[in-house]
This record gives sequence, C-alpha cells and structure tokens, in this order.
Amino acid sequence: MRRVLVAGAGPVGLTAALALARGGVPVTVLEAGSELAAESRASTFHPPTLEMLAELEVLDELLARGLVARTFQYRDRSGGPIASLDMDVLSGDTPYPFRVQCEQSKLTPILLDHLRRHGGEVLFGREVRSLAVHADEVTATTVGDTFTGDWLIGADGAHSAVRHALGIPFEGLTYPERFLVASADEDLEPLLPGIELINYVFDPAEWLVLLRTPDHWRVLLPTPSDTPDAAELARLPARLRAIADPGRDWKIAHASIYRVHQRIAARFRHGRVLLAGDAAHVNNPLGGLGMNSGIHDAVALAAALLADDDNALDAAASRRREVALNHVRPMSHGTWEKLRSADPAAHHAELRNLAADPHAARTHLLRACLISSLRDTA
Repeated sequence: MRRVLVAGAGPVGLTAALALARGGVPVTVLEAGSELAAESRASTFHPPTLEMLAELEVLDELLARGLVARTFQYRDRSGGPIASLDMDVLSGDTPYPFRVQCEQSKLTPILLDHLRRHGGEVLFGREVRSLAVHADEVTATTVGDTFTGDWLIGADGAHSAVRHALGIPFEGLTYPERFLVASADEDLEPLLPGIELINYVFDPAEWLVLLRTPDHWRVLLPTPSDTPDAAELARLPARLRAIADPGRDWKIAHASIYRVHQRIAARFRHGRVLLAGDAAHVNNPLGGLGMNSGIHDAVALAAALLADDDNALDAAASRRREVALNHVRPMSHGTWEKLRSADPAAHHAELRNLAADPHAARTHLLRACLISSLRDTA
C-alpha cells in the first residue's frame, strides 16, 4: 500500500493513522485547523477503548493524565443518590473494569507524538475541499494542495467535508433542547454528599450530568433551543447554585452551548473512502459513547485496510454502521429519555435492583460500555 490519507486529527483520525503507521503503512493526516483542537467535549474512555489504546502502546500515558472511575452513580435531583453501578463485575471480561475520565484533548497530543515516531505525518491548515475517487486511488484537494492515496479515511467530524463531497445522506434527528456544558473549578463533594466521579441526575424539569475530569467538574444541562446564547450564559450561575450552593457563584473556567443530533451516514464506505467517528455517526453525549465508538471505528477500519482484503473492508464498514444504528443510537437516546422522564421515580427501583444483582449489572454494563458491540459476551 503506497499511502493512506486521513481527514481529521481528532482522536478518531489519529487513532486510525497510528494503527496504520504501526502496521508499516505510510499515512498523511490532513487537519483543517492550525493545531490540535483544545476543546474537550468527550471525556470518558470505556474499557474496550482502553484495551485498544493499550494495543497501540499509548494507554499508560493516558492513565497518567486521567482519573480512574470504578463506579458511576444515578441520582435524583431532589432525593440524592439512587444507585451506584460497580464496574468490577466486568473483571472477567476486560483487564480494565473501569472508565477513565480524561479530556480528549489530553489524548490527541499523545497519539500525535506516537504517530510521528512511526513515520506518519500530520499537516495542519489542510481542510479537504474536494475529492476524486478512482478505481485504484483517491485524490483530496485542500487549499492550494493536492494529495493522493490508495485510501482515504474521513474522520473530520459531524460537518465532515469528506461526507459532503461524496453526497452521502446523514439522516436522523435534532434534539429539542441544546446542551450547555460548563467546566467548574469547584470542590463539589462537600456540597453533594456521596457524589462520584460520574453522575447521571434524574429530574423531569432539569436533568443533568456531573462528571469529574482531572482539571474540572463538568456539568451538562439541557437548554432551550430558541433563546440567545448570551441569555443562557447569563443565567448559568443561578442554575449552578440551584444544583449546589457554596454561598457564592461557581468559579467557571469555560462554558459552551451546542445543538445535539442523532444521525447516521447512509453508508460508511464509498469506493476507496471510509467514514469513521462523527463523520459517520453522531449521538447525544450521554453515556460517553460517541468518541469511544469512533475510536472503535478507527481500529476496525485500520485492521481491515492492513489485511488488504476488500471483503474484510466491506464487512468492517457494514459492522460499524450496524453498531451505530442498533447499539449506540438506542443506548444514548434511551438514557436521554430516562433522565427527562415525567416520572423518573419509575426508574429508581429498576436501577436499585440492577445495582444489587451482579449478573444483571454485568449484562447492562457489557452493553453500556460497548463491550458487547465488539465481541461475543455470552
């Protein structure tokens, strides 16, 4: 194989590039930005993703930067803790029966460093503008430059220029509310007794998610779809004090508001072009499935390319679309529906029973952590 092009230097694109470079394939990554993205929407790494990063020999560096979460909690906005799920029930299924809390912006420099050590190159300021897909090669045109490879992996995000250039439909739904994510320099443990590193909080009026990362507490809040961003950011301090009140406004490092979609590309392969990550499928962030399933796309597609087997490549692209459609989408959407349920108490007994039954907890966690999407877990 002469060369593989990768569009996008996020965690998905860099993972694919590193896997290929370690297999001896020349790789060129074309990144639209002038540097690696600093924003960190994704911050949870699931067990099978940790296994893949271990195979790529980057896991130790991620663990040194992250927090190990062996449990996660469901809470009621007014009543406190409901139940905690202990991931140790997965100890027979994975060497990493935990989640790692770490911003994706801490992983990408690690991947970039290892990619360069293996001879891969990353070119910044090279947004793909057009593609020419031939029987035996792909040509990508950026501003002033043209690149040719045997294959191209489009990992250039939800607004993928690669997907648009190929005219691949990206169908699904847009959620009725926007999501507001705030990173806070606060110590929430004394204010919310029993809080864990990962917390899903039920409330029919204003559900939320509280996640600890190495640098901050991150709060995810639903936000009306049709109000000005400035107005929502202005009322953020009061909303945060309604969650936990330290007697003053929270110290906010940064906050952002964005629309959330559930969409899947009509196909993940178009001739010699493959789609991965958000370029292929997007979902709400609840459960931390987006980046993780994208990294799984990257590893699966890279393995099929290294096998140099067209049937294996078709099978990998088809399987990854099936996972997005029948595993990731119902899991993430189901969590959203439960958190905002008009009768959240109806789910409390279910969660308590789940936490009390190791067999049921394992079955649930195999799916929630994406293990069952990758292998037989009977």
